[in-house]
Amino acid sequence: MPLHRPPVAVPAVLAAVALLAPAGPAVAAAPAASPAAAVSAVSAASAVSGASAVSGASAVSAVSAASEDDGFTLTDPRITESSGLAASRAHPGVYWTHNDQDEPRVFAVDGRTGETVATVTLRGVGKPRDMEAISVGPDGYVYVGDIGDNLDGSWSHVWIYRFREPERLRDTTVDATQYTVRYEDGPRDAEALMVHPRTGRAYIASKNEEGGGLYEGPATLSAKGVNVFRRVGEVPWVTDGAFSPDGTRLVLRGYFSARGYAWKDGRLGADERVRAPILGQSESVTYTVDGTALLFGTEGARSRVARVPVEGTGAAPSPDAPGGPSGTGGTGAAGTGGGQAQGDGAPGGSAYTVGLLALGAALLLGLRRLRGRGGKGGGGGAPGA
Repeated sequence: MPLHRPPVAVPAVLAAVALLAPAGPAVAAAPAASPAAAVSAVSAASAVSGASAVSGASAVSAVSAASEDDGFTLTDPRITESSGLAASRAHPGVYWTHNDQDEPRVFAVDGRTGETVATVTLRGVGKPRDMEAISVGPDGYVYVGDIGDNLDGSWSHVWIYRFREPERLRDTTVDATQYTVRYEDGPRDAEALMVHPRTGRAYIASKNEEGGGLYEGPATLSAKGVNVFRRVGEVPWVTDGAFSPDGTRLVLRGYFSARGYAWKDGRLGADERVRAPILGQSESVTYTVDGTALLFGTEGARSRVARVPVEGTGAAPSPDAPGGPSGTGGTGAAGTGGGQAQGDGAPGGSAYTVGLLALGAALLLGLRRLRGRGGKGGGGGAPGA
């Protein structure tokens, strides 16, 4: 049983919270916050309600809608803990995903049907411990982050696996390279691996209730030694991230919200809220290859991948247009999630929705802390050198 996953009741509670939320005007997203912050009195109202810039009715649609424009459902019964999502560069319209506790394999999924079109098994790596993220680099390779550490410091090092995107989509076994990773300031939990689409440099965002760090890898990863990742920015609670195809934006998502950051010269810039759906356990995010939309994924059997058009690309109304999302997040210092989000919903409906979401956040945090007291048991075997 995975150490770092909430009991089945948690996604169910959060899904129920989303379904109970009344339909109403959109509420602007707040800075991405930890569940601990979400349950505090006033900050819960801005942080948790900001998890989505769509109405309660739209949140339900994000989970259950069946049309292509709204995303797709992962139909493969083997995919029960989809923890990462990345758009294929070699096969437009196809998305790579994987389970977190699994053998070394990834799945290629058709974005129109949700059906698996290829299963790729990685040869030359050891047994994964906790695969949490996936990203496609400009070099034609897929990068898989075996970087999860639910006990937040139990592993002295983690791994990144790399394999070339197959030219043909079919079930196959491929040779993969394994890279050993350490953080300059010590072990930590992480669920987000992002490879920059221009420079090919790898970045990891750590996951922590009180806020994490953005870590930059070496310019070129080495399979012969240890790759030290150095902290270059501060980020909120993060479960996944993705660079825009042009490399000028970085989106980081958490359980209840998402933030977008300007990206220049390898550093975080001004940030703003990003529209994100309410999902049972929000685990993944990726841009479409053309950059016009974001896809948000969650865990569970037949889990939903929700599509959200990116504002300013012509695929979505601008914030000031009639029917467009109103209110803006702050643009404080890099990584701080600065600024005050302002909701524009009716007071009654918004307060009710916020209360329900805060309850879900409190339950999630409580269960995570109870689980953390169980010690260090379990865990997969260490990959080979």
